[in-house]
Amino acid sequence: MPIATPETYAQMLDRAKEGHFAYPAINVTSSQTLNAALRGFAEAESDGIVQVSTGGAEFLSGTTIKDMVLGAQALAEYAHHVAKAYPVTVALHTDHCPKDKLDTYMRPLIAISQERVDAGRDPLFQSHMWDGSAVPLEENLEIAKELLAACAKARIVMEMEIGVVGGEEDGVENAINEKLYTTPEDALRTAEVLGTGENGRYLLAATFGNVHGVYKPGNVKLKPAILKEIQDEVGRKVGKEHPFDLVFHGGSGSLLEEIRETLGYGVVKMNVDTDTQYAFTRPVADHMFKNYDGVLKVDGEVGSKKVYDPRSWGKAAETSMAARVVEACQDLRSAGTTKP
Repeated sequence: MPIATPETYAQMLDRAKEGHFAYPAINVTSSQTLNAALRGFAEAESDGIVQVSTGGAEFLSGTTIKDMVLGAQALAEYAHHVAKAYPVTVALHTDHCPKDKLDTYMRPLIAISQERVDAGRDPLFQSHMWDGSAVPLEENLEIAKELLAACAKARIVMEMEIGVVGGEEDGVENAINEKLYTTPEDALRTAEVLGTGENGRYLLAATFGNVHGVYKPGNVKLKPAILKEIQDEVGRKVGKEHPFDLVFHGGSGSLLEEIRETLGYGVVKMNVDTDTQYAFTRPVADHMFKNYDGVLKVDGEVGSKKVYDPRSWGKAAETSMAARVVEACQDLRSAGTTKP
C-alpha cells in the first residue's frame, strides 16, 4: 500500500481510538532503519507511523551537509516509493521540533506539503510535531495555534506537547521533576485556545512522568491516571468523551501494564526509539566481535569481504529491529488490525 493519505491517516487514528489500541511511532535515521520499521509493521499486520527527528533528518542529509529539511524530504520521498511494496498503511511524521528550529525544519516542510496540496497532490508528511515544552504554556499555545492553522490548510495533523518529557533526545535534556506531569488546567487551556478538532486535528502529548531513554526501575514514576483526569475534565467542559488524541512519549522501557492502561484513556500513538536503536545495533556488535579477524585487516592480511560487506551485518540489524517493532505492535494491540 502507499503512504497514508490525509483521509486514511484520519481513519487510522479513529480506529485506534475506538478500538483502544495505539500505533508505534518508530524513529528512523536511514533507509535501512526505515525498511526495518516497514518490515516490522508488515510482519505484525499493523499499520504504523514512521518518524524522523531534527537530528535524524540532519543525519539523513549527510554528515557534512547537515540540512534537516533536505534529509527529511529525502527520507519521505524514499518512503513513498518503498512503502508501496508492503501490505500495511504507514504515516510519515516529524518528531520534536523546538522553537529555535521551527524556521529551519517544521515550517519549511509544511510549505513543501502546501505546494503539493495546491498542485492537487497529497502532503509529503502526514503530521508534524511542534515541541513547545521549553517555553511557557501561553507562548506554546500561541505558536501552536498558528502552526495548527498552517497544518490544517496543508491537510496535515499537528502534534504538540504540554508538560515536559524528561531525559535526553537529540541534545535536548530535561530534568526529571514535577514538570513531567501535565495538569488538567493545562489541558483545559489547550482546548480553550486550540479547540478539540474543529480548528484542525492535532495530537496531544500530555506528560505523565515520561522520559526519553531507558532508566532503572524506580527512577521514574509514570502516572497514567493523569491522562484520564485530563480527558474527563476537558470532556465535561466540551461535551465529548476522550476529546484528545493522546500520544505517549518516552515509550521505550515502559512496563506493559502501564502501556496498556494508557490505551483506555485515548492514547493512539506511542513513540519508540531507544529500544529499536538497541535492537538494530546489538546484532551489529555481535557480528563484529564474532568476525573480528575478518572485519579488520589483521597483521597485514586483507580480511574477509563476506563479513565486512555492510549487507552481511545489515541484514541481521534489520531483522532484529523489525522483531522489536512487532513486539511494540503487540504491546500496543495494533497487531492484526490493518485494513486489507
